[in-house]
Amino acid sequence: MTDTINTARPEAAAPEHDSPFLVAALYHFVSFPRFAEFRAPLQAICDENGVKGTLLIAHEGINGTIAGTDAGIAAVLAYLRSQPEFARLEHKESRASTMPFLRMKVRLKKEIVTMGVENIDPNKVVGTYVEPKDWNALISDPETIVIDTRNDYETAIGIFKGAVDPNTKTFREFPDWVKNNTGLHNKPKIAMYCTGGIRCEKATAFMKEQGFDEVYHLKGGILKYLETVPEEESLWEGACFVFDDRVSVTHGLKEGEHTLCHACRQPLTLEDLKSPHHEDGVACIHCYEVRTDEDRQRYRQRQQQIELARKRGEKHLGS
Repeated sequence: MTDTINTARPEAAAPEHDSPFLVAALYHFVSFPRFAEFRAPLQAICDENGVKGTLLIAHEGINGTIAGTDAGIAAVLAYLRSQPEFARLEHKESRASTMPFLRMKVRLKKEIVTMGVENIDPNKVVGTYVEPKDWNALISDPETIVIDTRNDYETAIGIFKGAVDPNTKTFREFPDWVKNNTGLHNKPKIAMYCTGGIRCEKATAFMKEQGFDEVYHLKGGILKYLETVPEEESLWEGACFVFDDRVSVTHGLKEGEHTLCHACRQPLTLEDLKSPHHEDGVACIHCYEVRTDEDRQRYRQRQQQIELARKRGEKHLGS
C-alpha cells in the first residue's frame, strides 16, 4: 500500500485572499524540564486545529514552524502562551498559497537548534539584538564583520551584501570555523544573522565565550528584515531559504520561485531546471554527478508513485 494522504477534501475555512495559509515561525529559550510530558498535549492541540509543521521541544525550550488557518494558528499560539514557560513567546508570520507541510510532528530533542557545544545558554550570555531598521547601518560600518550562520545550501540562494559565508554543511561545523578563522579578530564588531534568529542566539553566545566583545545579531532574522525593511532600502540579495514546501521567500515575505530537488534537497532556480541533468524527483545539476544509476532508478520509482497519487487527488508523503 502506498504511503499517501488524501488532499481532495478542502481545508478548513480561511480568509479570502491568494495565500490562505498562515505560517508561524517561533522559538523560545527557557528552562523546560517537563518537555517530554508536554509532547502529547501539544501534538493533540495542533491536530485538533488542523495545524501542520514541525515543533522541536527540549530542556532548553521550543523551536519550529507551523502552518494552518488563521484561527488554527491562533489557537496553538494561545495554548503555548498559556504555559508559564512560554508566556513571552514571540513568533513571525508569513503566508502560503497552499499548505506547506504534509503532517504535524512534535519531536523531543537534546537541543532545539543543534550546535553540539556544551553549556551554551542564551539565557545567560547572548549578543546584542539589532532591530531590522538599524541593521543596514551596522553592516555598512567598515569596522563590522558580517557573518551568515546558515548552511551552504541556504546561502547559495541569498545573502546580505558583503557578508562572510562560512560554507558550513551543518551548524555543528560553525564553532570550528570560528576557531580556525583568526582574522575575525581584525575588526571590533561582529554582526551575525540567520533565517529567524534562533541560530544566532547560540552563535553569539559562543562568540562571546570565545572572547569577542562587540557581538550583534539581527533580531527576528532575515524573515523579520524582509517583512519590515522596504525593498528599495534593502541590502539583502537574492531569496531566503525556508524549511517548508515554499522553499524560499523574498521581500515582503512573498513566495519565491525556487523549487526543491527531492533527490538531494537542494534549492533549484528556474535556470537550474533547464539543465540537461534535471529530472523531476530524480536528479538535478547539484547531485547528478554524485548519484549512481541505481540511485536514480530508485528515485524514478518513487516519482512514479508521487505522480500516481497526484492523479488520484492525493499527495505522496515522500514528495
